[in-house]
Amino acid sequence: ILGVLLRVMAPIWTSGSVVAGQRAGDVWPHRFAGNAAPGGGSDPLTPGWVPFHKLSQWLAYSLIEPLQWCGVQVGGLDALTGLPEYRNGGLLLDGGVLLARNPRDLARRWKPSDEFIVEWRALTVTLLDEVAERVRARLGLNAEQLPLACVLEGGSWAAGRQIARERRADGAPPVDIDSDGTIF
Repeated sequence: ILGVLLRVMAPIWTSGSVVAGQRAGDVWPHRFAGNAAPGGGSDPLTPGWVPFHKLSQWLAYSLIEPLQWCGVQVGGLDALTGLPEYRNGGLLLDGGVLLARNPRDLARRWKPSDEFIVEWRALTVTLLDEVAERVRARLGLNAEQLPLACVLEGGSWAAGRQIARERRADGAPPVDIDSDGTIF
């Protein structure tokens, strides 16, 4: 599902990155992003780039249930990542799981391409996998019984929203991102 969405929707990403001459949207460079490709080796087209595709993944997640209702078998749900957006990432910051190296960084406005934001979002994706594993272990379930999509929908996103309301009167996320809404 995600592969089709990425191919079909590539032309609509009017903001975001361009990689190898193609509009990539929610893909950003980071100085510590490795060159390792799946299975080892390196990817000569994308070293140093971190792919998030938050909106495309959100749409993929949103299509799963309707496709299943129509009788389409959908597998590989854990091939999608956690959504690297302000509610999930905000939960990790507000909950003290992640800390800014410099607390003043939380008081300024950032662009989606800024290294601070790319790193925060990458850590969010990685830690959401850990959250899902811990929730499954606590409930005695496996990834098939409790896919990451369910952990996100029923847990981390709602919890991020709740803790944001508890911490800030307007419920705003802990990081201010200058985004036009086409990336995340």
